[in-house]
Amino acid sequence: MDLRKPENAEFVRISGLDNPFEAQLLGSILEERGIAHRIRSHHDTAYDGLFQMQKGWGEISAPESRKNEILEILKQIRQDASAGKYEDFP
Repeated sequence: MDLRKPENAEFVRISGLDNPFEAQLLGSILEERGIAHRIRSHHDTAYDGLFQMQKGWGEISAPESRKNEILEILKQIRQDASAGKYEDFP
């Protein structure tokens, strides 16, 4: 089963994402925990990233029932990033 696109779940926008690192880390954690989700970048090559300048890097969507859990994970990722926890990663 593809955890990112379950057939019986209705997805809602959970939050905006600031950058590809945040998106990749969040996606990995959600997959590890078996949480269905969809990550979408706002990048459009036709407009050379114009929408990313206006809307942010992208967004995460998931079943509404998992919203609070995902927001807590995202909050922790952002706190860890602000504290410099990921500075040693390439």
